[in-house]
Amino acid sequence: MQKRILIVDDEPAIRDMVAFALRKAEYDAVHAGDAREAQNAIADRLPDLILLDWMLPGTSGLELARRWRKDSMTRDVPIIMLTARGEENDRVSGLEAGVDDYVVKPFSSRELLARIRAVMRRSREDDEEGNVALGALRIDGAAHRVFAHAGDDNAPVAIGPTEYRLLHFFMTHPERVYTRSQLLDHVWGGSVYVEERTVDVHIRRLRKTLEPHALDHMVQTVRGAGYRFSVST
Repeated sequence: MQKRILIVDDEPAIRDMVAFALRKAEYDAVHAGDAREAQNAIADRLPDLILLDWMLPGTSGLELARRWRKDSMTRDVPIIMLTARGEENDRVSGLEAGVDDYVVKPFSSRELLARIRAVMRRSREDDEEGNVALGALRIDGAAHRVFAHAGDDNAPVAIGPTEYRLLHFFMTHPERVYTRSQLLDHVWGGSVYVEERTVDVHIRRLRKTLEPHALDHMVQTVRGAGYRFSVST
């Protein structure tokens, strides 16, 4: 079955241009001009990836990304933000809202397809990863879910796709310090350009994800060196 990509943009010309490039690359492209149409498209069939414009009428793309990351149905769907906002603070805001990557307008079809393939590849690799348990945390690789062990209960951990990849890498490589550059290579892939600041954003998101389970202390900052994952404080 073709991978379905949902394009959420209020400019018909951009939607048509992107859809043409996607169909040429053998993706199934569907359109939405605002939040309501996007929700209807998701209800019809869950997409494999969402291309989301920052500026939308009514509900902004940023707010939509936050909403989808809190929804169990769409939490694991990769999101690439399409934005005319090239400033670092705006990009960080998008990453903190849970998007996996961003493309700044104007962009070429070649660049967009490269970003899509990279994000799809990372998501597919996640699905193929096995189970891992460390301390009070357990990852079910087949189900793509994380659980926190407390007493006799296993509480599900609500986690976004990028934080899942980061956590899986940490849990399979505990007690070792990794620089931001090394984490980018291992988690994001060396072939994709992502700023080192991105790592800090997702480290904060991962800690926030683990905080309700009192496990945020496992993600440790090693001053002047990088980050370490440890079951000890």
